[in-house]
Order: sequence, then C-alpha cells, then structure tokens
Amino acid sequence: MNREQPLSRAQRLFKWILPRSWGESMEAESRQWMAECPCGHARSIWEMGGIRWKAAGQPRKLLLCPNCGKMHWHKVVWRGKR
Repeated sequence: MNREQPLSRAQRLFKWILPRSWGESMEAESRQWMAECPCGHARSIWEMGGIRWKAAGQPRKLLLCPNCGKMHWHKVVWRGKR
C-alpha cells in the first residue's frame, strides 16, 4: 500500500494559516517543483517536506539523496505545465 508521507512542520503551518484555496495551490505547485540530484534521482519539493510557492526559495538545496545515499547540491527545477 502506497501511503502519503506525513506533512512537515512547515507544510502543516502554511496549510493552517493560509486560506484553503491558497493551501491547495501551494501544495499543487510544490509537487511540480523537483529537486534533482547529480546522480539523476529527482523528487518533488512537497514529497521532501518542503514548500516552493510563487517561485519562493533557493534554486539549489543541499540534500541527502535517498537514491545514492550522499549529500549533494540538488538543482530545483520546474517539471509542471506552464
């Protein structure tokens, strides 16, 4: 069974303080921004417990890659529809 990962503190906070439609918009957009590892692995910012809404945040993030098990600078790239 594929279960959704629990929300991070930041995600819970923003969903709590924002109007429902804004929270849904934030989640949808965050799911379309991807953190790409140099090894080729990519995951959505939302799945990693983060938020990227209205192009806020850094274009590169230092993250532990679950695929290769190493800390790398990940590029944050748009993978959604424009």
